[in-house]
Amino acid sequence: MGKRILVQRKGRGGIQFRSKDHLKIAPARYPQDGIDNLLRGVIKEILHEPGRHTPISLVELENGQEFYYIPPEGVYEGQEIQIGKGAEVKTGNVLPLSEIPDGSLVCNVEIRPGDGGKIARRSGTYAIVFSHEGDKVILRLPSRKEKLVDARCRATIGVVAGSGRVEKPFMKAGIKYYHERTHPKRWPVVRGVAMNPVSHPHGGGSHKRPGKPTTVARTAPPGQKVGHIAARKTGRAKRRAATQR
Repeated sequence: MGKRILVQRKGRGGIQFRSKDHLKIAPARYPQDGIDNLLRGVIKEILHEPGRHTPISLVELENGQEFYYIPPEGVYEGQEIQIGKGAEVKTGNVLPLSEIPDGSLVCNVEIRPGDGGKIARRSGTYAIVFSHEGDKVILRLPSRKEKLVDARCRATIGVVAGSGRVEKPFMKAGIKYYHERTHPKRWPVVRGVAMNPVSHPHGGGSHKRPGKPTTVARTAPPGQKVGHIAARKTGRAKRRAATQR
């Protein structure tokens, strides 16, 4: 009797694939009332949240309201920050893109005004304010692509903290094990070609290759849906097409 492949187990769900909500502190979003006015606050704490690859900061505003946001490199506990229109262009402050000069490094950028921040939130990432065009701003994303967003969208000045995270190796499998346990996924992931044929379509044989075409139809049943799903091109033809773009 064969085993269900990993994508089938994910589809069924279970404790392993559920989000670890009990480890979370709070969502990191900008306050809704800091869009059209200027708010001032103080960074009370810089915290670690399991499963999040960046620190998270607790900010207390002058009116007593508290919220969490993703801090950039260089901020510290007790630092005063400004949020909204008229804020100073300074690391840690949150401003609308219309007031941020060209060439500035920003993070946690909103896609729509008031959504709390969606772009450049991972440790060490940033976007560049490329140019202003009327009520729109062109951003250069971490992927090097350029995106046109509303000039009313807010962003934090600076680079997301924790940029050296990926430079430190795990060294031991046990440390990697506890790191992966904070994420809702199965680990370690065994290659399909290393399995028995009853466990995976690519398994079996005294070799480490699939031994069959790896493209499958979009309408294939879940047990067959591994490899290149509904691929137009694979291998050499795909690489050649990518270099010609």
